[in-house]
Amino acid sequence: MAFVAPPLTLPSPATWWQDPKVRGRLIAAAVLVAVYAVGLAYGSWTRVCAAERCPSISRLIGGPGPQQTSKVYAADGRLMTELGLERRTVLTLNEIPLAVRQAFIATEDKRFYSHHGIDYWRIFGALKANIVTLGRSQGASTISMQLARNIFPEEISREKKITRKIKEARVAIEIENNFPKDTILQLYLNQIDLGSGAHGVAAAAQIYFGKSARQLNVAEAAMLAALPKAPAFYNPRAHPDRAVRRRNVVLSLMRDQEYITPEEAELWKAYPLVLTSNRTNYGDVAPYFVEWLRSTQLEPRFGRQLYEGGLRVYTTLDLDMQQAAERALTSQLDAIEAGVYSKEKFPGRTTYRDYMESSKASGEDHGPYTPYLQGALVAIETSTGYVRAMVGGRDFDDSKYNRATQAIRQPGSTFKPFVYAAAIRAGHPVTEMLDDSPLKLPVVQLDSTLWQPKDYDDTTLGMIPMRQSLFLSRNLSTIKLGMALGQETVVGEARRFGITTPLRPYPSLHIGANGVRPIEIIAAYTGFATLGTRADPVGILRVEDRQGNILWQPQVQREQIMDPEHSWLLLDMMRDVMRCQPGTGPWRCGTAAGAVAGLSVPMAGKTGTTDDYTDAWFVGFTPELVAGLWVGYDLQQRIMNNAGGGRIVAPAWTMFMRDVYDRRPTPIDWPRPDSLILKEVDWSNGTLATPFCPRELHRFEWFYPGTEPTQLCPVHTPPFGVTP
Repeated sequence: MAFVAPPLTLPSPATWWQDPKVRGRLIAAAVLVAVYAVGLAYGSWTRVCAAERCPSISRLIGGPGPQQTSKVYAADGRLMTELGLERRTVLTLNEIPLAVRQAFIATEDKRFYSHHGIDYWRIFGALKANIVTLGRSQGASTISMQLARNIFPEEISREKKITRKIKEARVAIEIENNFPKDTILQLYLNQIDLGSGAHGVAAAAQIYFGKSARQLNVAEAAMLAALPKAPAFYNPRAHPDRAVRRRNVVLSLMRDQEYITPEEAELWKAYPLVLTSNRTNYGDVAPYFVEWLRSTQLEPRFGRQLYEGGLRVYTTLDLDMQQAAERALTSQLDAIEAGVYSKEKFPGRTTYRDYMESSKASGEDHGPYTPYLQGALVAIETSTGYVRAMVGGRDFDDSKYNRATQAIRQPGSTFKPFVYAAAIRAGHPVTEMLDDSPLKLPVVQLDSTLWQPKDYDDTTLGMIPMRQSLFLSRNLSTIKLGMALGQETVVGEARRFGITTPLRPYPSLHIGANGVRPIEIIAAYTGFATLGTRADPVGILRVEDRQGNILWQPQVQREQIMDPEHSWLLLDMMRDVMRCQPGTGPWRCGTAAGAVAGLSVPMAGKTGTTDDYTDAWFVGFTPELVAGLWVGYDLQQRIMNNAGGGRIVAPAWTMFMRDVYDRRPTPIDWPRPDSLILKEVDWSNGTLATPFCPRELHRFEWFYPGTEPTQLCPVHTPPFGVTP
């Protein structure tokens, strides 16, 4: 027979407790555990901040206050963007609507005004909730504790461990002991991270709703209060449905705290989520211009203060002109790629649209350079050098490389006016005859190769007036003029006008073979537009601190580089680039005349095209505004056949200028200096015209005193037997 063990029976707890010895041991053990826990808690409480491991709130009492972004304004005072590590605008508590304050208190710390930094009831509630939900975390941080970790993120680790909570509690109590509740709430509402780069309710109100925090309604206030729990998870722009559900939870909490009535809660729950589409809230207003100022001027001068000090940067940018520039350049580049300027669709090239729709647009890092057609536009006020518009590329998000300020490209014929400026300065009259024929001997270049230049149409015109050589943009006659003046003379002239890039003194210099920065050559044209006074480009009017004190005010840099008489003669030659004259013979329309037809403002300029059509330019101006455009590829390649600046770039300049002058009066034409001398000449040889010269060759020309012709035309003589 098998042995069967009797069932095991244990004494009940009541039996244990009735045993004095067991009861004593249990009580002793409980006391020891409690003493150990209290000792551990006390030791942690006292040791966690030993050796100054906790931050001192003295930084709050006497410090500079929370970090604030610097705001960048257009010339008319409209906000363009903000620069900073944390986007923030500080408001006083009275400037923050009551509904915003109530929404945050109801959501984050409903006993805020009754505790002293630590909400013990909330701690017990969080422990209970965490046990019930099997460890799913529920926070117990008060507003003061959240403020502590937001103000001191480096000293108070954001890792989820007990040390962080103890540090938060210690600092929170110290904050509570030194600041009134309203001040703590004000600091919190200006500090809290609300996603999308917004820190504080003022910045968040602008980013999400495009309005001041003072204008927020109850639903919008609840939306902001919904974000601290998980700003990215509840981002209303990325996850609108999720955000609305969380907002409605906040509205219910406000109802439970009797901040709003049940009827009001239901009303605001039905309120639609309306987010702003204003570009200024995302920092994409003139991003190339802003980045140019930030990287080259503001950061080198102000350092971290730019990102933390709440500076106010007032710029020269004209927002309406900027939008006109973007429209003009984008429209022209799209037209080129669509085949408007070729018999078939843009041949064999990756277009911007194709690129953005391809997988490469999101998956491949092409670096600063793009595979599609690019462009740049800069508009500068002639009298001051103020940059009124700047477009450095087609898509700042895709490529931050600023082609207006960083690229060095061959300017082609837009460089030629400096050759003619040197000639005018040296006393050459505009009627001087130049030889537009091939060079007799090939030119040896820097790399020892032979250079045999020609014109785009592979023709020669023989002897032509200097004026015609410029407005027809003839290469051979310009090269010969430059060589006669001397390469160093032309380099010096370009330097006077503000060109700083290296210029090699070789004959190819005269037709724009040396690279320049677009912004430099465009600014150089201010010297032509003002009859001899060049202005350096300026992008900043002034920089103020948050109290309005002026920290920096750049001065307009202007320099007289040519007298008005010589300047007017050069200007008049450049006006011919954009107009046609009646008559026959050697006179023809300028290279941009067709593109600017119908634009009725005083204007002048110069087209530019490089070898093999890799760069196309147009720089034109009125008495008050210079605007220049460049079109090409980042990695040089042929744009297309016959891609001349007058053909594919000048139309964009015309569109831009028409847009600008639809909103402003037509500028006053350039005054002609009284000292200039008017003479009637024979256009075919530059001598004084006689009654025997063909009428189509008669032309009135202006001359600098002492350069006017004195010889009568020797070619067209009276018939035999007729006395002159």
